[in-house]
Amino acid sequence: MKTVIKLEELGLFVLGIYLFGQLDYQWWWFLVWILAPDFSMLGYAINAKVGAFLYNVFHHRGIAVFVYILGCYLKLEALQLVGVILFSHASMDRIFGYGLKYETGFKYTHLGEIGK
Repeated sequence: MKTVIKLEELGLFVLGIYLFGQLDYQWWWFLVWILAPDFSMLGYAINAKVGAFLYNVFHHRGIAVFVYILGCYLKLEALQLVGVILFSHASMDRIFGYGLKYETGFKYTHLGEIGK
């Protein structure tokens, strides 16, 4: 089952790349911004609860889709870019087993414990 989930996430990552290609940005923008959502891990410097909350906000695909659709509705390509990057990054992380975090610590995710 784990392989099926990784393939599904790979498909969603490819969808994110496709959606990025529909925007009027050079491809290097994707490479520059794809890791930006990981700055949300800085919340763990405060405590696990804040860290998990911030991480989950920046890695939740529902939020990413909402931001992208809002960008389409408002015709703001920068907002569409943010949505695509959040969506693509979340899918990329899940390919590697990094899921949404629990407040018990960084390694405890909805996909299971990291490194186990």
